[in-house]
Amino acid sequence: MNNVLLISTLLLVAHWVIILGLSLRIIMQRRPTGVTLAWMAIIFSIPYAGVGMYLLLGEKRLGRARLRRTAEIVGALQETRARDKPSDAVEAGLRAVGAEMLHRHCRRVAGFAGHAGNDATLLTDFEAVFGAMIADIDSARHTCDLEFYIWHTGGRADDLAEAVMNAARRGVSCRVSIDALGSKAFVKAGGARRLRDAGVRVVEALPVGPLRALFTRTDLRNHRKIAVMDGTVAYTGSQNLVDPRYFKQDSGVGEWIDAMVRIEGPAVGSLAQIFEVDWCRETGDVFEPLDLVAAGRRPTTDDAIIQVVPSGPAYRPDAIHQLLLTTIYLAREELIITTPYFVPDEATTTALLSAALRGVEVTIVLPARNDSLLVRFASVANFDDLLSAGARIAQFTGGLLHTKSITVDRKLCVFGSVNLDMRSIWLNFEISLFVYGVNATRPVRDLQQRYIEQSDMLDLTAWRKRPYTHRLVENTLRLFGPLL
Repeated sequence: MNNVLLISTLLLVAHWVIILGLSLRIIMQRRPTGVTLAWMAIIFSIPYAGVGMYLLLGEKRLGRARLRRTAEIVGALQETRARDKPSDAVEAGLRAVGAEMLHRHCRRVAGFAGHAGNDATLLTDFEAVFGAMIADIDSARHTCDLEFYIWHTGGRADDLAEAVMNAARRGVSCRVSIDALGSKAFVKAGGARRLRDAGVRVVEALPVGPLRALFTRTDLRNHRKIAVMDGTVAYTGSQNLVDPRYFKQDSGVGEWIDAMVRIEGPAVGSLAQIFEVDWCRETGDVFEPLDLVAAGRRPTTDDAIIQVVPSGPAYRPDAIHQLLLTTIYLAREELIITTPYFVPDEATTTALLSAALRGVEVTIVLPARNDSLLVRFASVANFDDLLSAGARIAQFTGGLLHTKSITVDRKLCVFGSVNLDMRSIWLNFEISLFVYGVNATRPVRDLQQRYIEQSDMLDLTAWRKRPYTHRLVENTLRLFGPLL
């Protein structure tokens, strides 16, 4: 009996020593208050298991080798970024839409300048995306670089794989970076092996496994979608290499709805540079900075000013969070957001409420059905406050709306892979385009309007009649929103 009591006492003392020590570590990390309090609640309320969860998922551990390579690459980029300055035409275009400070903010935290003279074509469905990408791969003469979170077999995704393998067979240098977790099924099905057998270099980014989990954080993912052919044409946006007719058809949310932009012009150089950074970080290849000023061609003289903004654990940790807040606070007349996952932190919620209360017409477009139950409940907990402030919440009924976009006053937009949840903003490697100009913003604004027309608008009175149990679950999960 005394032995049992002694062991119990030792376990209790050890538990509290570990918790107190870990609490000091969490506090000294100086992360957002919501994140800090959420982790403190977990380690205090779940004995030992909470500590284990934090050690596995609580810190941005990329691994020593990656951190070392990242530091070397960032150092090599400094001179290139210093030469990458906005032209007089860009400065004039920014003044015309009142976005000089946003552009300057992007440069300070991400390093890339905006460039004019980009020919940007918005592709609003998967058939258009795959058709255009396959055509450009078939036309490639020198290089074909692809970086995607998910590659999934079936349909048009298989057609694109064939195009890449054919390009490699005719002598094009083809490199493919796929996220090791997001594309796990593709790798298991032999997709990566078939690419390699055809001469394509394939890297599985951020590999996972029980042993690796001790040294790196498993849920730090490369969520980017980038394609660059011959250094003259590039794609980015929300579309993974999946045919929605074959992807997650048993999840009950319908087909995934995405959009991509095809770019010719100087912005291609910035996207190519980000691919090169990610490739060398994962493979250990020698990194050579591109001449961003000379990269790409300049096919037009319109107002398509595009600034490429990377974000993720290897960059300034709060960069994209700051930039999204700056974007929201710029709104004077209209703010429209589309995102599949909406779990804003307090700062983002406050920015949205402030916009609505100062008279901005705020519209948030979300899928009516979501593939993540936790995110769905945490998301809707914010609806009452937003609706009360005058914001509109549109629930898209045409499938799982996966397009990530923000338009402000019809004259600037943010488009790319970033969701409005804390995982995307703080943890994932993401890519965003900050696009300045009325003409350049119009296609995205028109697409958002089409989404709104396929949506049901929430009514505040009806919303408040939902069952008490729903509200309790929503508000409870909202506490863990900073970790979702």
